[in-house]
Amino acid sequence: MSEPPAPETEAPGIDQHLARVRRQLDRLSPHRAHAEAAAGARLVDTRPRLRREDEGGIPGALVIERNHLEWRLDPSSEGALPEADDRTLRWIVFCDEGYASSLAAASLRTVGVSRATDLIGGFRAWRAAGLPVLPPTGRPGA
Repeated sequence: MSEPPAPETEAPGIDQHLARVRRQLDRLSPHRAHAEAAAGARLVDTRPRLRREDEGGIPGALVIERNHLEWRLDPSSEGALPEADDRTLRWIVFCDEGYASSLAAASLRTVGVSRATDLIGGFRAWRAAGLPVLPPTGRPGA
């Protein structure tokens, strides 16, 4: 009779993964992100279109939905944007509340975009801090 298989090592959940990823980033408060953007860093809005239409955006932010991010910001990618011509550019990624953007910034670092980071609290924290926000554009028929 064979012995039962050994239990697999339990994989960390998303909370542990997120905490580990965030320890590798120099995450920015809204005011610090604003200052860095004024000094030349690029803000990147990864929120879905409907969220941007309903809530507005940040002036000057480059819009790249999450599923295209690495291809658009990796200078070695055929799909790289003209702005993504240097792996050492400072990219500040933001989402709605700052969860998905942490994972996105870590993924950018994994592909060699070494100074990528994210905005603590995302767009909502930026807006709550009283920083410049574009008005919602609304959705036709909504």
